[in-house]
Amino acid sequence: MSESTNQSWGGRFSEPTDAFVARFTASVDFDQRMAQHDIQGSIAHATMLAGVGVLSEEERDVIIVGLKEISEEIAQGEFEWSVALEDVHMNIEARLTAKIGITGKKLHTGRSRNDQVATDIRLYLRDEIDAIDAELTRLREGMLGLAEQEADTIMPGFTHLQSAQPVTFGHHLLAWQEMVARDQDRLRDCRVRMNVLPLGAAALAGTTFPIDRHVTSELLGFDRPTENSLDSVSDRDFAIEFTSFASLLMMHLSRMSEELVLWTSAQFDFIDLPDRFCTGSSIMPQKKNPDVPELVRGKTGRVYGHLMSLLTLMKSQPLAYNKDNQEDKEPLFDTIDTVRGSLRAFADMIPAIRAKSDNMYASASKGFATATDLADYLVRKGVAFRDAHEIVGKSVAFGIEQQRDLSEMTLAELQQFSDTIEQDVFDVLTLEGSVAARNHIGGTAPNQVRAAVQRARDALASRA
Repeated sequence: MSESTNQSWGGRFSEPTDAFVARFTASVDFDQRMAQHDIQGSIAHATMLAGVGVLSEEERDVIIVGLKEISEEIAQGEFEWSVALEDVHMNIEARLTAKIGITGKKLHTGRSRNDQVATDIRLYLRDEIDAIDAELTRLREGMLGLAEQEADTIMPGFTHLQSAQPVTFGHHLLAWQEMVARDQDRLRDCRVRMNVLPLGAAALAGTTFPIDRHVTSELLGFDRPTENSLDSVSDRDFAIEFTSFASLLMMHLSRMSEELVLWTSAQFDFIDLPDRFCTGSSIMPQKKNPDVPELVRGKTGRVYGHLMSLLTLMKSQPLAYNKDNQEDKEPLFDTIDTVRGSLRAFADMIPAIRAKSDNMYASASKGFATATDLADYLVRKGVAFRDAHEIVGKSVAFGIEQQRDLSEMTLAELQQFSDTIEQDVFDVLTLEGSVAARNHIGGTAPNQVRAAVQRARDALASRA
């Protein structure tokens, strides 16, 4: 190594890197969060090198002991990070060499920082995916528990944010659960595709040393080694795919957040959120603001931005590795942090929601929510649907004029629009009758809601 520079690559340079350039190009301030995964990868690499005879068993053991000591230093906050050493990889390698001497310099045999960082990111992201997957499960379990509890709680269902047909709160919560279930499937699919080992691709063309990538892959828990060295060091599809998953998840959480914000307002007053998930106003003492869902709703745009950033980063990049790819980490890391925080907040908050069932019921009673049920009733009596639609429309117009719901009209009043209507019409004009009548898979009937809860729980258990 040249004495004129601190970098590992300084041999061909005649002057040290400018101090500003050193700071500008360094990544250690943010990539040090991958330190334990870097050490994990290095231990596996050293183990493999000893297995193929590139390192002696003694050298392997000295390296592993040194790496484990460094791991403990990092965990205890005693490790001194240096911007001059650029990144997490060189900081750890320099510390290892300082601890065990020239043997530490042998660790990098048969690899490059290009395949090393590609491996570290996958190891790090894989652990984060597993943690996020556990939070998604916790959120789904909370939704299912509340849905079962509120299977009979009637509320209005909306289209265009106008009262449409009655549903139950439990049924609505199961719609949220379906969104999150798809997100969890996408996350698990992403994990499968990213769980391949790039280590061994070296800088871009592989290595002349007799490495055994299958051994390293097995030691690190990957499904297999990657197939092409050029693609191995330059691929960031997995980061983009993860951020795409995160964008969809945050979009779903933002939709839920919007409903929570509406439902806690005085105008709806459908639910109550515990005080611990809300804040007050600095000037209006009566205020209880739903800050958690509002903030999650706002953070959605942040994650969308990271997805666009990564897509733009990789646009038009020639093979193989380019320094541009150092910019992959901050958007990815912030996406991970944002998703984990948002999921923790939701998983804690959802089971604590208290439904104001009387308010929900009263709201569902407005807006002629059982109009479609009346139309269906007429069709079952032999009236053509288009005719039934017109009959009900006239009935609703009369109700608006009289300021009464369909269920509040007399039989004689209803019969002025169709003599097909009989006394049994009132069985379908009640909210309870309307909800119970949709007694099919995916329907609003309380027994169907409970059955759907059980199916979702079984599906969760089968994939635990």
